[in-house]
Amino acid sequence: MPDRRTTADLQPTLDEVTGLLQHHRALEALAHRQDTPQRMLVEQLQLRQNAVDLQRRIRALHPADLAAILQLLPYDDRAMVWQSLEARQAADAVVELDAVVRASLIAATERSRMREIAARLDPDDLAWVASELPSEVLRDAMRSLAASDRQLVRETVEYPENSVGAVMTADVAAVRESETIASALADLRRRSELPRQLDRVFVVDARNVLVGSITLQALALGQQGLQISSVMEIDPVAFKPGDSVAQAARVFERYDLVSVPVVNDRYKLVGRLMIDAVVDFIRVTADKDTLGMAGLRGAEDLFASVWQSARNRSLWLFVNLVTAFAATRFIGLFESTIRELVALATLMPIVASIGGNTGNQTVALVIRGLAFEQISRNSTMHLLRKEIIVGLLNGVMWGGLVGVFAGITYKHARLGGIMTTAIILNLVIAAAVGVIVPLGLQRAGRDPAQGASVLLTFMTDSMGFFLFLGLARLFL
Repeated sequence: MPDRRTTADLQPTLDEVTGLLQHHRALEALAHRQDTPQRMLVEQLQLRQNAVDLQRRIRALHPADLAAILQLLPYDDRAMVWQSLEARQAADAVVELDAVVRASLIAATERSRMREIAARLDPDDLAWVASELPSEVLRDAMRSLAASDRQLVRETVEYPENSVGAVMTADVAAVRESETIASALADLRRRSELPRQLDRVFVVDARNVLVGSITLQALALGQQGLQISSVMEIDPVAFKPGDSVAQAARVFERYDLVSVPVVNDRYKLVGRLMIDAVVDFIRVTADKDTLGMAGLRGAEDLFASVWQSARNRSLWLFVNLVTAFAATRFIGLFESTIRELVALATLMPIVASIGGNTGNQTVALVIRGLAFEQISRNSTMHLLRKEIIVGLLNGVMWGGLVGVFAGITYKHARLGGIMTTAIILNLVIAAAVGVIVPLGLQRAGRDPAQGASVLLTFMTDSMGFFLFLGLARLFL
């Protein structure tokens, strides 16, 4: 039975695998340097035994743990472990990998080996990784499937990304409403195996239209002679293939669901959405939002090549450079003012910094509200007013404190007043921008997390410099 470990428990396994890999490389180097047949034979035997030890250790891992180990290894070590896997184990692990790591391993794998791995994927898993497989590998893998499974893969691939249809499974357990509990249980027992994460059986009529569901507990404990229609739950939660997984995730969370039926426009049962697919979607979305707020265009393999990493980070770095240069032009407008009072150059970063911090807090709250659908058109103005008032209160509190400190430090009361006023105004602007930018991106059909922090930084920096130096020119 394979090991199942928590993330914290993987470190000893990772150390053991890394040690075997290092030993393998050392033996390879020795074998290349030997010049006598006897010593070379000994080294080759040791090398083969070390490879067997590595395969034995890896074979004991659960596919999810193996995927985690692969992602924790540097690129060369990862490639060595990947090449040592049997096709069946590689197929089990490939569906558990992060998309970027999976894509890099598939791209580096010979087509013949990749065909062997793809041939061992079940239809649901093949559909899951289809977008990353080379077209000829996918075509060959589909040829080996039954006609119904080929149709399933084609339909799943055609569904939009992040739709229920793209992540559902066709592996369902259904019984007729006219059956008795005894006959329904007999039907289930005749199956070679039950679907994964089966918590309830769906109830359909003679036309395969969903009419209800019944829990396994009700089936197991109900009176054998009762008809299914008398004990089933009517009007179960159901999704359509075109529904958003994000919406489905909120329904799963609200009602503590494990699996939900998927129906077509005529309400015929076509599949099942399971909690593991929803959790995977939530994790991927959270990663994407986190990276997007940092200005990264997409997920990045920590051990990717330098060129790939640099290219992934380049776009928003360029945008940030342009906006930062534009912000410095506001400073250039007040060069004469800064020359007259050098303290301004020391204090103005404080105004921009505290504004940026306030704006980022607001952006994070707004993006979270959008993700959980807590913000509607009717509540937008209320949210904007509330955040502006919060920015005003924080500006009065912290701007007053900084103003007093600046006035005492530089023995210039008017400078302290200007500092306070500039911070108050910049925090109000930062709060407003923190609401408007993500909402504007979302309504323009863009990811609200993507680049919001870059645009926010430009606004708070430029307005912070402009307000502080402008007030200084007017009153000093």
